[in-house]
Amino acid sequence: MSFGTQIAWDDVILPFQLDNSDIRGRVARLDRALETILAQHDYPPAVEALVAEMALLTALIGQTIKLRWKLSLQVQSKGPVRMIATDYYSPTEEGEIAKIRAYASYDESRLTKRAPFDQIGEGYFAILIDQGKGTTPYQGITPIAGGSLAACAESYFAQSEQLPTRFSLSFGKSSQPGGTEHWRAGGVMLQKMPKASAEFTAKDGSGESGLLAASDLVDGEEGEDWNRANMLLDTVEDLELIGPSVTPTDLLVRLFHEEAPRVFDGQPVRFGCTCSEERVRQSLSIYSAKDIEKMTTEDGRVTADCQFCGSHYDLDPRTLGFEAEDTGNGAS
Repeated sequence: MSFGTQIAWDDVILPFQLDNSDIRGRVARLDRALETILAQHDYPPAVEALVAEMALLTALIGQTIKLRWKLSLQVQSKGPVRMIATDYYSPTEEGEIAKIRAYASYDESRLTKRAPFDQIGEGYFAILIDQGKGTTPYQGITPIAGGSLAACAESYFAQSEQLPTRFSLSFGKSSQPGGTEHWRAGGVMLQKMPKASAEFTAKDGSGESGLLAASDLVDGEEGEDWNRANMLLDTVEDLELIGPSVTPTDLLVRLFHEEAPRVFDGQPVRFGCTCSEERVRQSLSIYSAKDIEKMTTEDGRVTADCQFCGSHYDLDPRTLGFEAEDTGNGAS
């Protein structure tokens, strides 16, 4: 795998706040992390674009979760692209690197020449937060709508969290002089912090199919601040989002200098997968010997492949399930 020259602010999520507007946000740039995610599979171009968008959204949203937490984004649909799944693993300690992974399941025979988002049919967009052992994962869902995965994420925050949220994203293949073509992505996320809590229902929404939109959640001075920040973000250019010549801090000054942007420590992120032989064994521990027999190949083995990183596991069926005959064969 070949990459271009690594830039200091690549694969970094930079949190910031606009002090004059009571708005927080993140700037993210993905380069090697995204290229490594996409290199795990030979995706058609439309699927690559969807996975790239989903990975960028995951990086922007994931930076807000606490240490040792996991955030997952999922799309389930009846379209040619049946599923997109991403995971963001926050660091276990302050200052460490976060990990991100993603993959898509699709029916290549049903893919069309239409836009990438059109390959997703009726379905839902979900965000899941796992706080670790002993806790119940949180899940919120919203219908697929709005014309992009970013719009689905905005709708999720309006519906489930009642937080006005805006994304501006850019992603695609790029190359530098003397370098090979590879994927890059960059984006900005804005989120208005509410001063008071209010309750809304779907019938209040002005979005597609009556869904709540960010504009439904703000009015008065808060609404003016939110609209002004969005108008400024509307002026951003794709090359500014992706870089490589504009640093994230320079981008914030260009866009929001009158809003008094204040940046915090950046969070580096890399491709990373948590699959292991031990996890495979744990997932199979609920099955009986009869069930394991049904999974056994003609060669007398049980095999499993990780969809995220392509790791292949080849296991002795006698060591699997809750009726394992032999537990001494390398369970890690």
